[in-house]
Amino acid sequence: MPTPKTPLALFVYNRPQYAQAALESLSRCRRIDECQLFIFCDGAKSPEQEQSVAATRQAVRPLAKKLGAEMIERPQNLGLAHSIVTGVGDLCRQYGRVIVVEDDHLHSPSFIDFMLQGLDRYQDEEKVAQISGYMFPVKHPQQPDAFFLPFTTVRGWATWQRVWELCNWNANDALQALQDADTRHRFDLEGTYPYTQMIIDRLEGKNNSWGILFYWFMFKANRLTLHPRRSLVWTGGLEGSGIHVRMEDHEQTPQRKVLNFTFEKPLVFPEKIEVDEAAYQRVKKFLRKRHEKPPLWKYYRRVILNKLVKIKRSFER
Repeated sequence: MPTPKTPLALFVYNRPQYAQAALESLSRCRRIDECQLFIFCDGAKSPEQEQSVAATRQAVRPLAKKLGAEMIERPQNLGLAHSIVTGVGDLCRQYGRVIVVEDDHLHSPSFIDFMLQGLDRYQDEEKVAQISGYMFPVKHPQQPDAFFLPFTTVRGWATWQRVWELCNWNANDALQALQDADTRHRFDLEGTYPYTQMIIDRLEGKNNSWGILFYWFMFKANRLTLHPRRSLVWTGGLEGSGIHVRMEDHEQTPQRKVLNFTFEKPLVFPEKIEVDEAAYQRVKKFLRKRHEKPPLWKYYRRVILNKLVKIKRSFER
């Protein structure tokens, strides 16, 4: 019997150039032939978006056909959160695991290989909840190639049915639990990232993030995520075209460094399934520094870049 393929879910909406670029970068990944690609195309939220939604589907069809992908074209708009929760759930029930990317992700040629090795290695390890393809632009030692940290990612990741089936997407207990100062401090990565405010906003209907609910589940269950020492995912959409993020919200490894990076030698995984405290300290230091007030020249640079992006987008319409 042939080895079953691993489902790879790509979620697209109304950005044809992003979706096409994401699919092209996946096609260049090692071991793409070991995956069954599913492209989830959400329906238009309004009549004004119907044209861009149709253009996105048209843009990805040729390469999707070449890659043997199955396109799931929703007639209605589920929204990103509902689309991911239901799509990932369906694939996990059918295949037992899944790799997940979005339309504004570009990938290192080693991305799929890293995902598959992680999924295979930690398949039955209850403490491991997720395999991440993303890492903040933090310099880590050359070895090991990956380590465990106590938080999740939404930028290129993988998980198993054993994890997804246990998730509670209501998080009704979060507000009471986070009244405890120690719990809140740990949930916010020792005060370096505003996760508490994010989940409060989610429960009050101010955002529609599935990711913060997934992190809350993992946090309560004391689960870990395997992260690469260097990012294998670059995210577009940070310039304002994405729904939930803006350019000033994130810094990341430059695109060319992600797309040109590969693991040339056999991957070295951590010896123990526990938080790598040294790597965790480096990440927290980066996050803490990022939240400090930037010099004026950086502020004006961001303002100018945002304006240039908006001007460029106006000419592309």
